[in-house]
Amino acid sequence: MSLKSVFNTVAKRTAYATGTPWTFITAVSVVVIWGVTGPLFDFNDTWQLVINTGTTIITFLMVFLIQHTQNADTAAMQIKLDELIRVTAHANKQLLDLEELDEERLEEIRKEYERMAREAGDALERVRACRGDGEV
Repeated sequence: MSLKSVFNTVAKRTAYATGTPWTFITAVSVVVIWGVTGPLFDFNDTWQLVINTGTTIITFLMVFLIQHTQNADTAAMQIKLDELIRVTAHANKQLLDLEELDEERLEEIRKEYERMAREAGDALERVRACRGDGEV
């Protein structure tokens, strides 16, 4: 098994596990236990350092795991969307590589789709007005 494969498996399992209620309850419990032990340690610097160091390390590692799973999820979703666009008869095939465009071009395309949405909404309102019942 390759390192990449092992990392992928660990990242996905860890991301799933950290999103469960049990993990949240565990994290809250750790914080409560840490808070309750404060008087035992006179709220000293070492006591404070334990929670600061622990949370910093966990946060640092989780950033990479979350980014990895987010990249994989985004790539999978993009492939699915590309396939839907590809097989739709009247789809705008230029949208297949939309994620590769710069911000300026994306904004132009977004404005064009907003215009089309307004026109569709206006047409719907005209149909409703013609019917007189407010429903299509």
